[in-house]
Amino acid sequence: MAQRSLEYHLFTGRCPPLSWEQRLKIAIGAARGLAFLHASEKKAMYRDFKASKILLDADYNAKLSDFGLAKLGSPGNSRMTIMPTRTHGYAAPEYVISGLLYEQSDVYSFGVMILEMLSGQLAKDPNRPKGQTNIIDWAKSLADRRKLSHFMDPRLKGQYNSKQALQALHVALSCLAGELRSRPSMKVVLKALEQI
Repeated sequence: MAQRSLEYHLFTGRCPPLSWEQRLKIAIGAARGLAFLHASEKKAMYRDFKASKILLDADYNAKLSDFGLAKLGSPGNSRMTIMPTRTHGYAAPEYVISGLLYEQSDVYSFGVMILEMLSGQLAKDPNRPKGQTNIIDWAKSLADRRKLSHFMDPRLKGQYNSKQALQALHVALSCLAGELRSRPSMKVVLKALEQI
């Protein structure tokens, strides 16, 4: 793809930083892709969703790639048992513990990706200061407008709409609810992002 992947733009430092508008566009495109998979007759679950799997075309349109670990369910069944992947930081707790995969497991991974997109930081990084090594814990401690600037990617240089960024952060945190049933569907996530 012309612009490689979201991971390449966020973490390599080899290209200009994505603007706030580009990040929001990419998040909406990725949400649209997951919502489409979840709404399919076979209830496809991506299983290994992360920034490296979001490819970007010349206009920064998001394209989901590498469906090698995706799994098809059956109509009416949004759960299956499989061996967990090894992607640290993205996997939902119930998936890591039990091997049970749900549509909401993809929603969890999507929430992690949004946090990475907002902060420009990896999901887990032992080199970050104490309290910031796990992006989820760090984000939960900063989920209000006064603290938001401490979480946002410094490469944005303050060039973002703080109200929109806070809304995106709250969408991400809803995706990361510990209780499976408390997480929204990707259809709801997509609608929330489109309204930003």
